[in-house]
Formats: sequence, structure tokens, C-alpha cells
Amino acid sequence: MHTQQLFSLKNEVAIVTGGGQGLGEQMATGLAEAGAHVIIADMNLANAEKVASNLRSLGIESFGFQVDVTKKEMIDIMVRAVIDRFGKIDVLVTSAGIGQWVPAEDMPEDDWKRVIDVNLNGTFLCCQVVGREMIKKEKGSIITISSMSGMVANTPQTQSHYNASKGGVIMLVKSLASEWAPYHIRVNTIAPGYMETQLVTDLLKRLPEYAEAWSKLVPFKRFGQPEEIKGPCVFLASNASSYITGSVLVMDGGYTIW
Repeated sequence: MHTQQLFSLKNEVAIVTGGGQGLGEQMATGLAEAGAHVIIADMNLANAEKVASNLRSLGIESFGFQVDVTKKEMIDIMVRAVIDRFGKIDVLVTSAGIGQWVPAEDMPEDDWKRVIDVNLNGTFLCCQVVGREMIKKEKGSIITISSMSGMVANTPQTQSHYNASKGGVIMLVKSLASEWAPYHIRVNTIAPGYMETQLVTDLLKRLPEYAEAWSKLVPFKRFGQPEEIKGPCVFLASNASSYITGSVLVMDGGYTIW
């Protein structure tokens, strides 16, 4: 197969959770630019539909769905609609997630449960529901979004629940990759470092000292740009990574080198 064909996703069907903004939007765009039809799942339906509208200008099919990834019934409805329309799901990207800074000794139980519920439980539920459809076809690529925070404890912020949730996502990926390899389903994760999303930009306006604290620990001395996640996502979704499963693709500018 020609190298350009290896990266093609023409007529593949992809679901991107958390695709209404930030890194999720960028990955959805990358998949669409590679030829995939992309379903945008997001809590904010208006954002999801706006992204889907932009993607349709690329000549692919795209539509938005309002989905809370902690609610299995909402995931079921979306997946059934996608199967009814396309007959298959080739790619799942689980980008929906939340974060928070709270010292462990002061953390309310509800805060712990909410972060774990969205980041870890939500990832599992999406993988489970979509995985069942991929098993039927014996084909699929699942890409979760973990974090370098699943491998190292960030500083100076306190976020034990976030770190634990992302570490759980990494171990979930390895487990699912092992279980579903007989069905030719690949399961991998992208672990971003500090990315210059709108959320981070707004945060650093209030806490500019964090920009210096973080960037001095990155060998590249800069934050990642959101669009830089498109390449890793398309790579893991496509045949270019056909012999890769259970892997953690770290894109942190070298932060975890130290």
C-alpha cells in the first residue's frame, strides 16, 4: 500500500466525544480532512453542531449529538443512530474530560467522584458500547485521550483525582487492547502535555506565573498547539499504525523526559 493510502480514512466512520471544542475539535477536523465521516458527541449540542457544520464543508458527512458520557443510555442512542445511518463504526476517539485543582486533603468526595466518573468511567462506557459494534465487524481503532498526568504528578498544581483518572485510562487501554486483539480492534491512547487550548489560555490570564513554571520544564520551552494533535490522531486511526495497539503516544514536548 502506498504511504499516502496508509493515512487515508476515506469513507471510514468516526465518533469523537468532546468534539465540540479544544483538542476534540482538532482531532475531529483531522479525521475529516483524512476522509472520514465524523460524528461529534458533546455535552454542548450547539458547539457539536457548529463543528459538524464546518466539517461538512470538507465534503464528508458529519452531525452533532448531545451526549453525557457518564450516561450509558445517551451513548447507546448515539451509537444506534450511527449504526442505522452508516452500518459501522471504524474509529472512536474519547476526548471528553474535565479537570480541577484541589488539594487532596481538602477534596470533597463529590469532586473526586465527578472527575473519575467523566474521565475514566465515561471513557470505559464509550469504549464498551462502541467496542461491541466493532467486535461484530472484527475491525476498529479506539483512541482514548489520557495525559502525561497519568504518568507523572504535575507541579505546582494539586490534582490527584485528575492524575488518577488519567492513569486509569492508560491501564484501561492496555487491558482493552489485550482483550480485543482477537477481533482486530486496536486500542491506543494519546497522552498530551500542556496544550495551548482556549481553556488553558484563559487560565493563564488569571495565573500567569503558571506559564513560566510549566514551560521551563518543557524541553521545547513552549506549549503544544491544539492542531498538533491532528497528526497523532490520524496516525492511530489509520492503517499507518496497523501493528500498534496498547500503546501510549506521549506528546508533551519532552516534559516527561526529566
